[in-house]
Amino acid sequence: MTNTCNTSSPRPHPHGEKKGNTLRLVAWETTRNCNLACMHCRASATHGPFSGELDTDASFRLLDQISNVGKPIIILTGGEPLLRPDIFDIARYGTEKGLRMVMAPNGTLITENFAQQMADAGIQRISVSLDGATRESHDRFRGVDGAFEGALRGIKLAKEAGVEFQINTTITKTNLKEIPEIQELAITLGAVAHHIFLLVPTGRGKYIVDQEITAAEYERTLNWFYDQREKSPLQLKATCAPHYYRILRQRAKQEGKTVTFKTHGMDAFTRGCLGGTGFCFISHRGIVQPCGFLDVNCGDITKTSFADIWNGSDTFLSLRNFDHLKGKCGKCEFRKVCGGCRARAYEATGDFLAEEPLCSYQPVSGDP
Repeated sequence: MTNTCNTSSPRPHPHGEKKGNTLRLVAWETTRNCNLACMHCRASATHGPFSGELDTDASFRLLDQISNVGKPIIILTGGEPLLRPDIFDIARYGTEKGLRMVMAPNGTLITENFAQQMADAGIQRISVSLDGATRESHDRFRGVDGAFEGALRGIKLAKEAGVEFQINTTITKTNLKEIPEIQELAITLGAVAHHIFLLVPTGRGKYIVDQEITAAEYERTLNWFYDQREKSPLQLKATCAPHYYRILRQRAKQEGKTVTFKTHGMDAFTRGCLGGTGFCFISHRGIVQPCGFLDVNCGDITKTSFADIWNGSDTFLSLRNFDHLKGKCGKCEFRKVCGGCRARAYEATGDFLAEEPLCSYQPVSGDP
């Protein structure tokens, strides 16, 4: 599904939402070209070329515009960003603008030379996905034989070049039981963080929707993840899993603890769904969306300035007013810290403000 929302210069909004929310993260799909064929891929990325990708000069202009809005973390993603011949020029330019540049390669294309160029261009961290604890399970998920060994080799080279790395894992029924082993592998490899992602059925992910875990499994997994906080040396973060921010508060209250959150940097905890509030996604053609999984066109940076889109998109303004949420999400006492996955709601109903379909929690009256 694709939708289009109006953008214009910042203006008073009829419902009085806060405009110009602090921009914390931008995921930029620098290319859709990819050497893998992952079963869950949001972009359905494959071997290119893909038409309309922003060229080097347009990329520099985009970074100029973003830096005028804030100094967010810029995630250079894809596809496979290392297939862009100018990727290190882009990374270096962003670093010189004072932006915090990170990259999301799949690991298989990292060479000793590329690893050193990452370090030289100011890449502060890379994220490499491991979706299985073994060669068999990871390669099956990634769709290419040798993906597991390639990722491990790339991780080793990045580490030797002084580039820190985190492990990302997309959770489905096929690898749910392997998550503890993957986390142990991340520790063994020397990762600084483990970020888990709950499957959002978009792109090729629509064709494995039967592999999406249930609401009950979702809840159990996030509670297990909470339990690892004091056991693991890794920074742990759940993405596309906004319920985790409810669980953090519920469990802390049950245990009589005060939970303090890191609110800045690579491992910041702010709220559940950040789409349109502290985060946005920019496609390979310059289309701005609330996130990569929420296919709602909020503006084209080749036609409208990034600042006008970020501050003036009707979709972004709606997402920033949590009273706009519908169903039980709109009634939930945790709506300001969770918000439900807006992309999952959109894929299920066609309405990005509808209630989260994979939540088993029933709201109660009062504040958490």
